[in-house]
Amino acid sequence: MTTTPATKSRRRGGGLGLFVRQVIAELKKVVRPTRNELVTYTAVVLVFVCAVMGFVSVLDYGFGKLVLWVFGGSS
Repeated sequence: MTTTPATKSRRRGGGLGLFVRQVIAELKKVVRPTRNELVTYTAVVLVFVCAVMGFVSVLDYGFGKLVLWVFGGSS
């Protein structure tokens, strides 16, 4: 009987146990932001979301007026 690499990994605790060990190893590499970085990132996201929201609102208003003009709706 020959053993393949997949068979060897199962015998050494592969599968779910290997997966859990790899997940824990990856989580140890995670770098948490400092409070200052967190505040900065949050501010950047909020400003970007507000800018996109404003842009979409202007487009919505413009397309609404255009449709009303094209199809003869009341202003």
